[in-house]
Amino acid sequence: MSEPTAVEPRTYALVHRTTYAYAQPVTSSYGRTALTPRELPDQTCHSSTLTVRPAPTDTDAHIDYFGNRSTYFAVETDHRKLVVTARSTITVTRRQADVADLPVVAWEDVARAARTGRAPASTEEWDGVVHDDVPDEPLAGSPDPDRPDRELDGIGLVALREATLASRHVALTAEVRDWAAPSFTARRPVAELLADLAHRIRTELTYRSGSTTVHTTQSELLAQRTGVCQDFAHLMIAALRVHGLPARYASGYLETMPPPGREKLRGADASHAWVSAWVPGAGWVEIDPTNDKFIDSRYVILGWGRDYSDVPPLRGVIFTEGPGAKPSVSVDLVPTSPPRAAREPSPSAGPESSPGNHASPDIEASPDNSEGPSK
Repeated sequence: MSEPTAVEPRTYALVHRTTYAYAQPVTSSYGRTALTPRELPDQTCHSSTLTVRPAPTDTDAHIDYFGNRSTYFAVETDHRKLVVTARSTITVTRRQADVADLPVVAWEDVARAARTGRAPASTEEWDGVVHDDVPDEPLAGSPDPDRPDRELDGIGLVALREATLASRHVALTAEVRDWAAPSFTARRPVAELLADLAHRIRTELTYRSGSTTVHTTQSELLAQRTGVCQDFAHLMIAALRVHGLPARYASGYLETMPPPGREKLRGADASHAWVSAWVPGAGWVEIDPTNDKFIDSRYVILGWGRDYSDVPPLRGVIFTEGPGAKPSVSVDLVPTSPPRAAREPSPSAGPESSPGNHASPDIEASPDNSEGPSK
């Protein structure tokens, strides 16, 4: 393994604004946001504010099952426009993963460990090996409280097992298995497998904003071969889960303007999505199939879940006699040092195609959901 190099901290000013303009008056609007960056060992959220206009009559903060921070609001005055603005200042010190530096563990062994919940019997630390003399019996019923392997890599077995199952937007189908099959060669190291799947998605599929909806399935994506980051993340997650490998959906942002000499990444200027996969000995490893790379300090993590439905930036319900409205979304993630207040966002290319374990965001008397509030 190569010697790790120091990671220079990157501090960002983040502004995410969602605007709904309605054709008819809305009497009530209820929403829940997931717009607060998570507090992580390699990511610090210095400040976070949420402004809702018109001013809400009720608000409440909540931490969900996955540890993501969300905020509920209720606007109960007549309005024709709803504006939700989230501002945060974040410092990221994330080291980019490298296949050469990740533990060498065959993907079959990872799937077996997730299925059985059994780490090597001969070691207390995960050593990247699943020994053949360990009985291959799945967890069932109430586990023996004296079993030493209730966690692997410090991750609860329930979380690992859950991350191998089908979910609302991730279908474990024959089409996905057939597409993924060339990558799953016998005894291939799981880190190498992740890099190969991401590369295939980047080169075999075409990124086209607005070409899909939140309801597009993996089978439809494989048929049309065009999609957005949300679709690519769901496809890679499905490919891993259909082979028994734990994977989850990550939501966040990309740096709006890259450093000098660096290419602007796909998915900047909007919410972004990628994959978090379990690599024994390294924990959850984040990889972005849209841009064919392991994530680095140019990414800010909002939250994660089974799929998009667990971490939409905003979802909600409105009461009106008229139709709903498609949201207009603008996002800016701009480097700033030392930390300062986030500036106003520049408009994104269009509506977003697709929170944070930190102190609750300050709410100024003040949803962001690509699905949009429903009537």
